[in-house]
Amino acid sequence: MKVSYHGHAVVKVEANGKTILFDPFISGNGLTDLHADDVKVDVILLTHGHNDHVGDTVELALKNDALVVAPFELAEFLSWQGLKVHEMHIGGKHKFDFGTVKLTQAFHGSSYTDYETNSITYTGMPSGILLTIDGKTIYHAGDTALFSDLKMYGEQHDIDIAFLPIGDNFTMGPEDAVIAAKWLNASTVVPIHYNTFPVIKQDPYAFVSNLPTNVGKVLEVGESIEL
Repeated sequence: MKVSYHGHAVVKVEANGKTILFDPFISGNGLTDLHADDVKVDVILLTHGHNDHVGDTVELALKNDALVVAPFELAEFLSWQGLKVHEMHIGGKHKFDFGTVKLTQAFHGSSYTDYETNSITYTGMPSGILLTIDGKTIYHAGDTALFSDLKMYGEQHDIDIAFLPIGDNFTMGPEDAVIAAKWLNASTVVPIHYNTFPVIKQDPYAFVSNLPTNVGKVLEVGESIEL
């Protein structure tokens, strides 16, 4: 199984002949190495409805006939645009042909902004995502503050790799992410959601240096790891 990072919160998983994308913010993402026109995807997993996470979902899903898995209100919103969706909610899990998805809590907001009409559409609760595939568990925390139930997720699940936001301002910063990493007890922890905008500028290597040896891993944009 190949897992790669593509800037901001974009994570790609390739396994069992399927390509799965988390939060495909590509167009307008100055840090990504992806080009929306070239992306092939079978499944899109969304943590919440903010524009920098929904990103190119509509275009990619329509072009690739991809399934979109998202929290209920966000999935409904996207289904009205002709997308094939599977609705879920926090605490629920579902077994798909590509693996099992479980939504976890995230402490953040969730809405989609239309800048042409100056309107905001509420898209329900934000979430994190636990993806279990080929006997491996991947945790994408989405955008979140530090919260104590992360310790419970670490106790309940054997997490092979966790993607944690470190940007601060909108999410937890590096100090809180170090605590989250300890609670989750994942084999590998990768920082995400930093440096895309000036207000979330961080040093991922400094973050990783505060984690136990061989746990923290900075994935440069386009870099991958084998699980």
